Order: sequence, then structure tokens, then C-alpha cells
Amino acid sequence: MHWLRLPFAALAAALAIQAAAAARTETVPVPQPRPDTNAPDSGAPSTGAPGADAPATAAPNTDPVRADKPIETPLPQPATLAPPSADTVNPDRFGAKPPDAAYGAFQRGLYKTAYNLALVRAKDGDPAAQTLVAEILSRGLGVPLNAAEAAKWYGLAAEQGVPEAQFQYALMLLDGRYVKKDDKEAYALMQAAAEAGNRLAQFNFAQLLVQQDPGDAGIAKAAAYYQRAADTGLVDAEYAMAQIYANGAGGKPRDDAKARVLLAQAARQNYDTAQLDLAAWMIEGRGGERDLKSGFAWMRRAAEGGNVAAQNRLAKLYMGGIGTDPDLILAGAWYIVARRAGLIDPEMDDFLQGLDDGQTKRALQKANRLP
Repeated sequence: MHWLRLPFAALAAALAIQAAAAARTETVPVPQPRPDTNAPDSGAPSTGAPGADAPATAAPNTDPVRADKPIETPLPQPATLAPPSADTVNPDRFGAKPPDAAYGAFQRGLYKTAYNLALVRAKDGDPAAQTLVAEILSRGLGVPLNAAEAAKWYGLAAEQGVPEAQFQYALMLLDGRYVKKDDKEAYALMQAAAEAGNRLAQFNFAQLLVQQDPGDAGIAKAAAYYQRAADTGLVDAEYAMAQIYANGAGGKPRDDAKARVLLAQAARQNYDTAQLDLAAWMIEGRGGERDLKSGFAWMRRAAEGGNVAAQNRLAKLYMGGIGTDPDLILAGAWYIVARRAGLIDPEMDDFLQGLDDGQTKRALQKANRLP
């Protein structure tokens, strides 16, 4: 079990306040909506259309949406990296670089063996073994999942300065279900892990900084950690920095070109909200050249990945023939898919009612076959 999400209500409030202030004092338009994780792509960031065979794995947003209209508060999303597979886990995470029998067994998927080997050393105070035992227990790999026992071992390893353990234990202290809640200690451990280079700790520590100080000064402090995590390819941090540059927040000047590059980096990692935003920016010509065809392709990829707002936007692109040939049937089908998920758009409702019976039937049939 991993606790990688931290609430971001404070950041929402901070950016909302700044957006309102900007609206009163400047004529610069508010950034485009953010209606709503992942190995980094080793290639150069692309701002063109995604490959037709590229996977779209971002989780869909299932929250009801009343209308597809600009959202005034663009937000970085919480860190959402899935637990790494056994064959890609870096032994550095467990506090020791040299490979050993316990880690070797873990790497080969022999989790019970890894647990038994590591437990002996963990009881003798080996922080790497303690972290490995905690990892196995927290995910229930080869042994029954036991979050409370995992917390004990994470805590012991955290005391000895293992960044991975500090990060995981900090999240448990914030959560308060398996250890006594302690925000002060969690803050200290998260900061220590962030300073040691743990990219998830860097992102989540930035979240804590904004919660602690939702003003521009807090966002400025957080931006340094968001940037460090973004530099490692952490998709959530890339999107966070895109929003900061798009809004000119945290002491950063507004820079749509930088924001668009970051959106492209996140989009290529199947971050569906970044795909939607990048599509909208390409169609609008914001932060770079206008590219209707690529914008359409990114919108379709986000829609096919389950992003409800993108499904509605894609319907409008098909309706207007923007970046593609006009197709009233596909326009109706994609809006039906979005409406079934709870999005209601009066403009698209009117469009759907304007279809004849034959077109409506075909749109429904098509909708039933869409992702």
C-alpha cells in the first residue's frame, strides 16, 4: 500500500485568489481550463500529434461535470505514480547500493524469500533491510498486507536517514491511520527526503508548503521543489510547473512557451489533463504555433483515455470540423459518452436534439462501441 496523494485545496485557493487579483489589475487572459499518473519518455519532448499506437493509460475522471466551461483554478495534480514493478525497483530506494540476497530475491519476484532474508537483518538494525521489509508488507507481496507493521519498519529506517522510508513514513504520519498523526514530524521527514533527492517527496513537500502558506511566497517556495521533481520527469510536477508558468505564479513570469513544453512532456506520459490542455493550446495557438491537426489528435487521445471533458471537446471538434473532417455521427457519439459520465453541455444538447432519427440511432450505436 502506498500513500502518494496529498490534498491540494490550499493550492487551489491560492491560485484562485491570484487569478481574481490579476483579473482586477491586468488585461492578460486567464489560462485555459484544467477540468480535471508513468516512466519518463527518454526522447525529446514533442509538441506534435501523438502516435496512433501510443497507449492511453491515464485514469478517467469520473466526477460529475455540469458544463464544459473554463475552470478558474488550474491545479497541479497529486503524485500518482504506481508502485514500481519488481524488475525495475532501484536498490538505492532501500538505502543500500550493493546488491544482496534479499534484494536479489525481491528483484526476481521471490517476495517471501526476500522478506525472510531481509527480516533477519532488519531486526539487527539494517536500515536497507528495514525499508525492504516495510515495502513488502505495505504491498502485501508474498505475505499478508500489514500496513501497521510496515509503518513500524518504515519508521525505524526513517530514523536512520533512508529517504524512501522517510517519504513513506511521512505520508503515514499525515494520514494517521496506522501511526499517530503528527504533521510536524511528517513535514520534517518529507523535507529531509526531498532534500535527499526523492522526487515524490519533492513534489509532496511542495504541496505541503502551499498548504502551509497559500500566498505567492508559499507558491514560490514550492516551485523550487516542483521544478526539481519535474527535472526528473515526474509527470505531476511537470504539469504543476506548466500551471505555474501559465499563471505567472510564485514569482515566475508568465511564460506560455515554457508552459506548453511542459504540457507536451506530461502529455507524452499519458497525463490526460495535460493532453487536453495541450490540445486546446495548439488549437488556440497559445504558447506556440497553431496546429489544428495535432491539437485534434491530442484531444482524441485524452478522450480515448477516459477524460470526460476531452470527450465533450472532441465532440465539438468533430461537429465543427476542426483539425479533422466534420462528422456529425462521431460528434454525437462522443457527446453521448461524455453525457453518460455526467457532463451536461447545453450547446451539445441542442446539437444532439437537432440530429434526425437515423443520425441519432447511428450516434448511439457508435457511442456504445467507443472506449
